[in-house]
Amino acid sequence: MTNIRSKTYLIGIDTGGTYTDAAIIDPANHKVLATAKALTTKGDLAIGVSEALSLATDRLGVEFQAENVQLVSVSTTLATNAVVEGHGSAVGVILIGFDDAMVERTGIAKSFPGIRIARVAGGHDHNGEALASLDEAALERAIVEFAPEVSAFAIAASFAGRNPQHELKAREIVGRLCDKPSTISTELSTALDAPRRALTALLNARLISRVTQLVAAMRRAMQAKNIVCPLMIVKGDGSLANADIVASRPIETVLSGPAASLIGAKWLSGRDDFIMSDMGGTTTDIGVLIAGRPRVAEQGAEVAGWRTMVKAIDVKTIGLGGDSEVQLDFNGVLKIGPQRAVPISLLGQKFPQILAIMESELSDSEGGSMHGKFVLLPFGAAGHGDVAGLSSREVEILADVKLQPQSLRKLASSSGAQRAIASLRKKGLIQFSGFTPSDASHVLGLQNNWSAEAATLAARLLTRFRDMKAPNDERVQEFCKSVWHKTVALSARVILDTAFGEPVKADVLLDVACEGLETKGLVRVALSPSIPIVAVGGPVQVYYPEVGRRLACEVVFAPHCEVANAVGAAAGIVAHKVIVNVEGDGNGAFRVLGAGIIEIHSSGRVALQKASELASSAAQKIATEQGAHDARILISVEKHFLPDAQSDDGLLTAIVTAEATGRPN
Repeated sequence: MTNIRSKTYLIGIDTGGTYTDAAIIDPANHKVLATAKALTTKGDLAIGVSEALSLATDRLGVEFQAENVQLVSVSTTLATNAVVEGHGSAVGVILIGFDDAMVERTGIAKSFPGIRIARVAGGHDHNGEALASLDEAALERAIVEFAPEVSAFAIAASFAGRNPQHELKAREIVGRLCDKPSTISTELSTALDAPRRALTALLNARLISRVTQLVAAMRRAMQAKNIVCPLMIVKGDGSLANADIVASRPIETVLSGPAASLIGAKWLSGRDDFIMSDMGGTTTDIGVLIAGRPRVAEQGAEVAGWRTMVKAIDVKTIGLGGDSEVQLDFNGVLKIGPQRAVPISLLGQKFPQILAIMESELSDSEGGSMHGKFVLLPFGAAGHGDVAGLSSREVEILADVKLQPQSLRKLASSSGAQRAIASLRKKGLIQFSGFTPSDASHVLGLQNNWSAEAATLAARLLTRFRDMKAPNDERVQEFCKSVWHKTVALSARVILDTAFGEPVKADVLLDVACEGLETKGLVRVALSPSIPIVAVGGPVQVYYPEVGRRLACEVVFAPHCEVANAVGAAAGIVAHKVIVNVEGDGNGAFRVLGAGIIEIHSSGRVALQKASELASSAAQKIATEQGAHDARILISVEKHFLPDAQSDDGLLTAIVTAEATGRPN
């Protein structure tokens, strides 16, 4: 074993929907020294985090020296998975200076029925001038009314990117009247699209408790190992930031997991040009690396149909993973995801008593769609969680859910109970267990880490429901093969969509290629990406050899690919961009807007110089706050001139961008 006693090394942790991964790397020698996996315990994240960290450090034995740890960095799919699955805390929304059309454009009321929204007078215009005074009395009434029913507040004001005064005042009032955290939209983006800023603030507020719990769990795990060093979190653009700062802006960790995976995939594979597929328990994330650099979605990360205003690596995320719920519609058509379920094979390993329950269900000649399905509290939970915003029926049902799994049939005894369970599941307060691709793989002998017996019983129940008759071994095998086959086909399809560079409408030729049929009539069909696939994540070796065969392309499984997220978390850097705008009015006045400043100058050259100074100073300050040591600043300027302009005094607009980058301190 490598002697690391006198060396420094980095630890990366990734908390996924199913597993928490740990990796210890030696950056000087570009080596992975130890890795480990532990089940993610959503009820108490510290349990899974501590177990993964302990397993990894224990594998170094006596050579582990806590004082040699230079950095602990964590990537997480908690925020991404919560957005994909629709989980999150109850939030009160404050919209300042929004008219009817702006409220409609947010999509908040339609997407979150029953959410508490208050519109109050105020807001600014595009020059940062107040349109109306902030109606503090109306704001106070809304806060007092909402506070008992919500866990957080989201605040957005019109043109707050030009002047955030009313958002800041609203947050101050929230803090004075209640103890609930609040998110203001300009903390996340200073772009002018107020409805999208409002949506981004809402999504952030729904996630605060999750990432706060993760940071606290990491602190406890580090303390138990006597590790004293900076704790960082991977943001969606792949950069690192101080964990305590990011805890209040958890939306920035949307796509943190895949961003870390892309960094880890490059670090592990040594490739500079590839399509990355990161398949986890809940999602599959697809990204592209060209000439060693990832594409960044400057227009904002899109997750599960939400277009946020968070800068992130351009990654396509779909609700497809090893633990995606397998469902059958009324016509027996197979559907996989996007909801995650605890695999029956995993549940059977942890709670063997469910085997007898499923055997009893098999003896029930009536069958039924709820057979082989279970409900329980999140792993590691110490209680029933936050009941703010729950209906009386939901509170009643939640009280009956235990740490031990119970049959869904037992709890969902009425249509009202079924609706309550579905709502509690969506809010992340309970766990649902059902048949998944991981279970099908256990039946087929492609996986063996959990209980194949439990997976087989669940497969028999689902096959019986599909066929409406007692299943035999042949039909059970055929059913599980169809689940595996569809998972492969869906994986191949998202690879091709990414390779094309844009979504391609359903096409018979794509279907033929993805389903591995090779021919259609007398036509041979072959569609292949022009660059390799680097496959990372726990389940990829079950599905991606077949994806590579169907698409006739190289698939790279780098050593330690199953913990690429954790490796990428350890290998990241701190980076932050600040944008300042310059606007000329055509009459010799130039307005500088950004970084909380509004100034007017009579010279285009002076305005550009001032904008560069503001952007550089702000980027340096934020990068330092986020943990960068001796950050370097890169300035770029995009100019647009009036017709026949001869100098910067003919400037119409300019976008000044300062990017600060540095290794963690």
